[in-house]
Amino acid sequence: MPVVLLTSCVSPRRVNYLQDITHGSQIQIENRFEAQIAPYDELSISVTTSSSNKELAAPFAPFGANSSQGYLVDVNGDIDMPILGRLHVAGMTRLQLQDSLSRWLLDGGYIDDPFVMVRFKTFKIFYLGSGKGQVLTVQNERCTFLEALAMLGDIGIHVRRDRLSVMREVNGRMVVRRLDPRSSKVFNDPFFMLQQNDFIIADTYDNSLVRQEVSYWLAISTTIASFSSLILSLFILKNTK
Repeated sequence: MPVVLLTSCVSPRRVNYLQDITHGSQIQIENRFEAQIAPYDELSISVTTSSSNKELAAPFAPFGANSSQGYLVDVNGDIDMPILGRLHVAGMTRLQLQDSLSRWLLDGGYIDDPFVMVRFKTFKIFYLGSGKGQVLTVQNERCTFLEALAMLGDIGIHVRRDRLSVMREVNGRMVVRRLDPRSSKVFNDPFFMLQQNDFIIADTYDNSLVRQEVSYWLAISTTIASFSSLILSLFILKNTK
C-alpha cells in the first residue's frame, strides 16, 4: 500500500531533472572527454590508400569496417596487426590511434598515402536497478550520463535520483561516484561523460522515505480538506441567516 501511495503522489522535487536551470541558463562545461581504448575493447580498423597500387593496403586491413570481426584489445592493452605486429593501444583515443597507425605505415615505408579508420565495435553501458539489468549499446564513443538515462527511458518513480551512481574501473580499482541529475552541477562531474563498460547503479526508496513522502502528501490533503470545510461552513452559515 505505501508503494502505491508513493507512486501516485511522489513530489516533483524528488524526480524532476535539472531543477535549478531556468530559461536562458548557460552552464560552463569544464570536462571534455574522448573515450580511451581499454583492455577487452573490440576495434574495427580499416586501412585504405588512394594510390593506384591498392594491394599495398590489403595486408593491413583483414577486418574491414563492415566486417563482423575486429581487433580485440588484450588484457595488456595490446592488439596484433599484420606486418606491424603487436601494438600497445590502451589509453589512446580513437583519433590518436588513427594518427599513430598512419604514421607507423608512413615511417615504415609500407604505404605512401594511408587512410586509416578506427571505430569502437563494442561501446556498452550497463544499468543495474529496480530489480532489473539493462545493456545500452552506444553507436559512437560519446555518451553522457543524461543521454544514458534518456536511452533507458522511464527508470521508475521509486528510483532515488539523489543516489544514482556510476561505477568505473580506474587503474585496476572500481571507483563509484554519485551523480544527481536533478542539479546542473552534474554537467561538471568527472564521471558525467561515460566510458565504455561503465555501470549505472540505481537505489530505491526505503520504507522510511516512503512514510515521509506519504506523510507529506497526507498533511497537504488534510490542510486542503480543513480549508474546504471552513469555506463550506462559512457559506452555510451565511445562507442560514
